[in-house]
Amino acid sequence: MADARDAAAKRERRLRELVTPEGVTLHLRLASAGSRAGAFTIDAVIMLVTLIVLTVLAFFIIGGFRTAGPAAIIWLLGFFLLRNFYFTLFESGTRAATPGKRMLKLRVVARDGGRLTGGAILARNLMREVEVFLPLIFLLTAQAEGFSNRWLALCGFGWTAIFLFMPLFNRDRLRAGDLIAGTWVVENERPKIAPDLLAANDSARIDAWGFTPHELETYGQFEIQRLEDVLHRDDPDTLTTVAGVIRRKIGRRDQGGSWSDDRAFLEAYYAAARLHLERRLLFGQRKRDKFDSTG
Repeated sequence: MADARDAAAKRERRLRELVTPEGVTLHLRLASAGSRAGAFTIDAVIMLVTLIVLTVLAFFIIGGFRTAGPAAIIWLLGFFLLRNFYFTLFESGTRAATPGKRMLKLRVVARDGGRLTGGAILARNLMREVEVFLPLIFLLTAQAEGFSNRWLALCGFGWTAIFLFMPLFNRDRLRAGDLIAGTWVVENERPKIAPDLLAANDSARIDAWGFTPHELETYGQFEIQRLEDVLHRDDPDTLTTVAGVIRRKIGRRDQGGSWSDDRAFLEAYYAAARLHLERRLLFGQRKRDKFDSTG
């Protein structure tokens, strides 16, 4: 029992409030240092396996390496591309997570509650060069050139260790890249409720609200995903607040009666907006968020 209480207390200490630009408060749980380390390890293994596969394929395509030069070039080029674009490309997606983070149910969010921008993603991942890769590359180069020694190796590993263990020494579990980019890594552990919501809101119920295309185009994928979070948490105060924000945004004057009415409105709007976005996507028209005018 004591262990269970301690585990629950630790989870509670990682709870944070995130206020969206619409004034909606969401409760998020920060990823633990162990889960972040595990996600990075998984991603590192994926990168290493990818490099090995590329090298083997190149070996057969070229017809065998007579010298180590081609293999070294492939490794260096592949390592450069992977370490600079692997994290950035995956975290720029709608899930804001690399395969390692997705396996451990984590994702990256902006600490100000707004949209996770490309600049923030780039900043947090470029810092990984300074935190991990550059010191290790320097040590490997020094070893290959023959001027490495114990003190140089100790300084290099010490530098890397400081940044690697930084999340353990601040309450928000931030690494240096998160501090600069203004991001959090949070738990994304939730059931896939979208099919249930869509099943509960059939065409007849959606049509009963009479949402117009203009009303459904007010928000994009980012906001609809946030609405899914709100529906999943099922907090009455948050449901009422969000319902009021959406009603005002789309120009509806009815204010609802109770939180159950607000939830019914939000479920219907979520289902209708999601179907609307998916239909537009079939024609190559993606609306990432409410600021995206290309949708």
